[in-house]
Amino acid sequence: MISLRLFFACTILPLCSTLSFADWVDDGVNAVEQHTIKLRQHIHQHPELGNMEFKTSALVQKELKKYGIEVRTGYAKTGVIGILKGAKPGPVMALRADMDALPIEEKTGLSFASKAKAIYQGKETPVMHACGHDAHTAMLLGAAKVLSENKDKIAGTVVFVFQPAEEGGADIDNFSHGDQIGSRKMIADGALKNPKPEVIFGMHVMAGMPSGHIFYKDGTILNSADHLRIQVSGKQVHGSMPWLGRDPIYASSQMISNMQSLISRRADLTKGMGAISIGSIQGGTVGNVIPEQVNMVGTIRSNNEEVRQNILKDLPKLIEHNAHANDVKAKVEIAAYAPVTTNDKTLTQLIAPSLAKVHGEDKLHVLENNASASEDFAYYGQLMPSLFIFIGATPQDQEISKAAPNHNPKFIVDDATLKTGVESHIRFVMDYPTIAQQVKQDWNNKS
Repeated sequence: MISLRLFFACTILPLCSTLSFADWVDDGVNAVEQHTIKLRQHIHQHPELGNMEFKTSALVQKELKKYGIEVRTGYAKTGVIGILKGAKPGPVMALRADMDALPIEEKTGLSFASKAKAIYQGKETPVMHACGHDAHTAMLLGAAKVLSENKDKIAGTVVFVFQPAEEGGADIDNFSHGDQIGSRKMIADGALKNPKPEVIFGMHVMAGMPSGHIFYKDGTILNSADHLRIQVSGKQVHGSMPWLGRDPIYASSQMISNMQSLISRRADLTKGMGAISIGSIQGGTVGNVIPEQVNMVGTIRSNNEEVRQNILKDLPKLIEHNAHANDVKAKVEIAAYAPVTTNDKTLTQLIAPSLAKVHGEDKLHVLENNASASEDFAYYGQLMPSLFIFIGATPQDQEISKAAPNHNPKFIVDDATLKTGVESHIRFVMDYPTIAQQVKQDWNNKS
């Protein structure tokens, strides 16, 4: 769920080794570029919300079948799995793309801008690919086409994972049924069981990063995210006589303030960061009536699992004690969206030279810090070594600092960068088998 402008200071990664390289990759990527752009623009013009990606799913299935790739469905409502067996023995490798759009009205002015509308949580809303999932889907389809045309060169099996509802479902209570959408539902429905991948690779296009550039780091790459909902119940009374009631607004204000102490006074900030934000607070109707109830909705973020778990453990107790002190009642609900997204250290370091080949080592950058946003790709990384990278989406002729961020009505993806994603997928598949043994050994030692 990438929602913030990201522009990190970076350092160029020095190449210290060279992995196997095939000249046909460049030719294949160039040959499929216009097809990929056409797919991306079509998907962009016809966006669909989470759990409702029926036409996008049908397009993905049609394309994969045209490429001669085995297609399987029945995962997470609209999810699609493609399976391509290489001519040579080798590992099972997964590549993942998300397909869903957002309830946002597009204001880019593009010739293929979305004019679509759909039902989100029971209400009609404009729909836009404001996070770049249209590009993700098109890039993975482009890679699938090139790989299928060169399966005689592939050592192992490729599993193409087209996942719905990374941003949440349009038709479901994402707070109470979050495990029924996205990557968790794909996993629960057996999408990665037969064949079972031993490694997975994913990417995200980002505004504020130049087109054609790749950004990555080992270890933590994205924060965790947990949804927070608090209901505070007091006793309604006239605003001139607060002593006759029990004020949930005053109690809520204390709760919001005191929650920050879980970061400033309870979290071990030498291990990582944390953030607790209340984004919605609703209570009362007029100024001279203290209401009976206040409802708050917020989010909890961290880049360290221990910090995260301590916040999740301590926050309900803090709210309960605060409620008791104010003689009100509080109901606290916390629902997980995603754990910390972590890139496997061995995999990241060994595959980096392959990524440097995409456009040259001067366009491969190591991030100094992780992103503050979150991604349900993290659940795949709990099952196997994983790598998640960022692809620059801002055109070369646009000033980086003025680029509309992801989740903005004016967010754009430079079509020229699509080949970056296509080639990254291909090089991962072609070069991973040469490092698979070391990656598996280190993963098993950690496990």
